[in-house]
Amino acid sequence: MKKVFRIYVAAVLLVGISTVTAFAADDPLAIIDNLSEFIFGLIRAIGLILLGWGIVQVGLSIQSHDPSQRSNGFLTLAGGLVIAFTKEILTIITGG
Repeated sequence: MKKVFRIYVAAVLLVGISTVTAFAADDPLAIIDNLSEFIFGLIRAIGLILLGWGIVQVGLSIQSHDPSQRSNGFLTLAGGLVIAFTKEILTIITGG
């Protein structure tokens, strides 16, 4: 039974891999734009994670009455906002 299952899995993988086709873009700038969108998406995800962690830190500092943790929380919160909106900030700065 294991041998039949292994043959079945190998056949499925072989068929699945052999039918995948990669299409190249005609416009080289489209490739750069897609890569830019992907990178800015990753940066935005990191910024949102930092933003959430900053909110947690501020909440914990209010609960424990710790001013140093509160300042770190607000700094993390501000950094997360800047990182999350990097693309928009760069668009405003460059005027485009």
